[in-house]
Amino acid sequence: MAMKGVLRPGFVQLRVLDMEKALWHYQNILGLEIVSRDADGRVYLRAFDEFDRHSVVLRPDDDAGMDCMGFKCESEDYLDQSAEKLAALNVKTEWIEAGEQPGLGRRLRVHMPTGHLLDFYAGAELSDVGPMTHNPELYRKPPAGAGAIRFDHCLVFGPNVAEAHHILNTVFDFVVAEKLDNPAGEPLALFMSISTKAHDIAIVEHPEPGKFHHASFLVEDWAAIGHAADLMALYNVAVDIGPTRHGITRGKTIYFWDPSGNRNEVFAGGSSFYPDNPLRTWEAEEVGKAIFYYEKKLNETFLPVLT
Repeated sequence: MAMKGVLRPGFVQLRVLDMEKALWHYQNILGLEIVSRDADGRVYLRAFDEFDRHSVVLRPDDDAGMDCMGFKCESEDYLDQSAEKLAALNVKTEWIEAGEQPGLGRRLRVHMPTGHLLDFYAGAELSDVGPMTHNPELYRKPPAGAGAIRFDHCLVFGPNVAEAHHILNTVFDFVVAEKLDNPAGEPLALFMSISTKAHDIAIVEHPEPGKFHHASFLVEDWAAIGHAADLMALYNVAVDIGPTRHGITRGKTIYFWDPSGNRNEVFAGGSSFYPDNPLRTWEAEEVGKAIFYYEKKLNETFLPVLT
């Protein structure tokens, strides 16, 4: 498939309260590797099967949550063209200079009407220990922890979801693959893709802006989900729900919290998406089954607990 424009999710930058506890979690539970540390306290990590130098940035702070999410794009020209389209829509943007994160080029930062910051960039340094490309083994060394393959997507909460969709669709060609409607039949949650994945970002309508629900990491299969659950039981990781399965996206999942209260997900499988596919829609009456297919009901923490 020839993907143009925005290619994929590239990174997420999260705020953590205790860096050493956070690093233990992201290394030993998810299986990420530390790439580098910055003088400003940020630590950069990557999953074993990612080509770029990092995909997760942890920043020390007094409040947990997400600073920004980045998307890798095809070219610098595409960034300039996107900036012009955003200006025509009166969307607030700014340029983040190259090197603000090591190994990344300049970033077009979009201030979304939901209160979130989305960065779009083209230049990214390759990892020195990325996946092999000549007679490639499965991996350079056996993956640690849950064996996270890559950073996969984020789910965020905020107001003006329809407006956010208009920006992402009009400027960046994101397409809604699946949605959940509220009782009035209006979109409550949009699952948007710029690839063949079930979603690359999801946004839920919420009165408070800029809220973060989870960052998701792809693992291989049900066995990997089970292994992750074993690790979480062994190390007393706080689990939200799972192992279970979604109706929306069909993904197998566990939701759990890092030591700062940021929700993580390990995710396997899921439906494929192509732009000519009909839109999948869930009605409000089926929200339990849509989110947790086996339990058919929501637990007490999944929607209200955000950072």
